Amino acid sequence: MKPLVYRKAKRDRTKPVVRHQMHVTKGDTVRVMRGANKGKEGLVLRVLPKRNRVVVDGINLVKKHRKPTSAEDQGGIITMPAPIHASNVMLLDPKSGEPTRVKRQKDKDGSVERLSVKTGRPIPRKRT
Repeated sequence: MKPLVYRKAKRDRTKPVVRHQMHVTKGDTVRVMRGANKGKEGLVLRVLPKRNRVVVDGINLVKKHRKPTSAEDQGGIITMPAPIHASNVMLLDPKSGEPTRVKRQKDKDGSVERLSVKTGRPIPRKRT
């Protein structure tokens, strides 16, 4: 009889998980710069820093087949946004509405502030 051998884990747990530095946060308005949805704008619904991806409302829509989970809940085909790579979106300047790169600057009190590279104005974070 063969000895029992356990399968290896799917992920190597000795390496630390890399969380990417994100230039957008939840609640920001962004414009897609590359891909099939190029030129469209939307609100960031979710940020995935481990995968360096963002979910934008109305962008990269996919159909998902969902099973009914209870008697009231109906199953069916639902349309939902899928994640896209964070490098394919640019943050919109709240004043001008143009896409801009972001730089960070520390205030005197030590908090980090995002600044628009084009205009130099601060971009507030919308915490939702």
